Amino acid sequence: MKKNMQTIPAKKVHGTPRAFYDDYTSQLRLSEYMLVLLPHEELRNRVLQVRKDFYETYQAPSALGSKVHLALVTFTQLEMLEERIINRLKTVAMGYHPFKVELKDYGSFPSHTLFINITTKEPIQNLVREIKESQRLMKLDNEHKPHFIDEPHLTIARKLLPWQYEKGWLEYSHRHFTGRFIADSMLLLKRRAGDKAWQIAQRFEFQNLPISTKQGELFV
Repeated sequence: MKKNMQTIPAKKVHGTPRAFYDDYTSQLRLSEYMLVLLPHEELRNRVLQVRKDFYETYQAPSALGSKVHLALVTFTQLEMLEERIINRLKTVAMGYHPFKVELKDYGSFPSHTLFINITTKEPIQNLVREIKESQRLMKLDNEHKPHFIDEPHLTIARKLLPWQYEKGWLEYSHRHFTGRFIADSMLLLKRRAGDKAWQIAQRFEFQNLPISTKQGELFV
C-alpha cells in the first residue's frame, strides 16, 4: 500500500533542508509597517466618540476603520530588513526628547478627509525629518516608497464621498475640539500582506540622550 505523501513532512525542499528553507522564505515575506504616536487612553476614547458620531451621521465606514493614532510614516518592506529598521529607529528615539502634542478643532483635505488639527507641528515634523534619513531602508522598490506624513493630523474619516465630505466639513468646520498628550514614545505597527489587524512590532521610548543619531548609519 502506498503511503499518503501529504502526511509525511518533507525534510528537504529542492535539496534544501526544510528548516532552512522555511526560515529563508519567511524572511522574504512582505509586511506593511506604520510608525505612529499614540495618545493616552482618555483622549483616544474622546476621538473614538467623534468618529462614531460622524459614522452614524454620514455613514462613512472609514470613521470606524482604524485605531486612534498619529501616523509618522507608512511603508512596505521585506521582513528580513525589520531588525535593521528597528535598530535604526531605536537610535533615533534614544536621541529624541518627549514633547507635548496639542489638538484643536478640525481640518480637512479637500475633498476626501476630515481630521483633528495638530497645532504643535514642529517637534513632530523634526522627528519625521530624522526618520527620513533612514528612508532607503524603508524603500522596497520604485513602486513601494515610504510615505512620510509631513502635515501631522489625527484622522476622523477618509476616502469620503463628495456628499459626505461637503456636508461633514460644513458641520465640523464650526465644531470645536481640544486635547493634548505627551509623546514619550513611538510605536512601530506591522501587518503581513493580506492581514487586516495591526500588531505592535516595537515600542521606542524618547530618552533625550546625548547620542548622535548619525551613529546609527554605521549599522544600516
